[in-house]
Amino acid sequence: MQQLVYRPLISLFILVCLLTLYGCGEQDQPATTQTSSAEGFWTGNTNTNRTLTGVVLDDGTYYFFYSAASAPAQVAGVIQGTGTSSDGTFTSGNAKDFRIGASALDATITGTYGNRSFLNATITYTGGAVVTFTSSFNTVYNSNPTLAAVSGFYTGQAGSSNGVQTGNINVTASGPFAGAETNGCAFTGTATPRIRGNAFNQTTTFGGLPCFFAGSTFQGIALFDLGTLRLMSAAPNGTRTDAAIFSGLRTF
Repeated sequence: MQQLVYRPLISLFILVCLLTLYGCGEQDQPATTQTSSAEGFWTGNTNTNRTLTGVVLDDGTYYFFYSAASAPAQVAGVIQGTGTSSDGTFTSGNAKDFRIGASALDATITGTYGNRSFLNATITYTGGAVVTFTSSFNTVYNSNPTLAAVSGFYTGQAGSSNGVQTGNINVTASGPFAGAETNGCAFTGTATPRIRGNAFNQTTTFGGLPCFFAGSTFQGIALFDLGTLRLMSAAPNGTRTDAAIFSGLRTF
């Protein structure tokens, strides 16, 4: 977003993810399970010509994936934190903008929402830069996530502050996954469907060198879009100074 820096894809990255925001599911959750809040799956655009795909979970944790400017297929980073919903206002004082190929930025978020309708917000970065976005609710959030639907082999773009790599990940129908980057980095992990909201919790452990996050274990979230077969995930490190980000398409 403004001050968001995207470095051209060299290859795409290894994932460590949570398995994407658009989860796939077959049964709808009862409408009574969601009270009035900003909870949900949101798709929209920023005033800096970037597409935005985000989720606000029932505990207030959010992940907003944004694209490179004028390049909706290229993920440039993710904004993550925890927020509070109250009387149509959504606020967060601990937003982190994890940019691919650049260091993370601190920010605050203030916005308005309509329950299962819209979420519009202003992101104010430390230093003064401001970015706005508008988004609408995607009813796919109401479906139950299933590992059977998300299982498969994915290739695509992923990255961290260190840049991007081409990577792949194989998700099994029972939850464990494994992947590799073109530079030789290997990783493993487990995905678990969330009880509420069409998303997956995910834990990823990186192998040794040449992995940028060698020997580290991250936890995050993943979203899956059954319509496009795209998997998106992000997992910050424990100190929230960096994150592993992935966006890829299922090839089989």
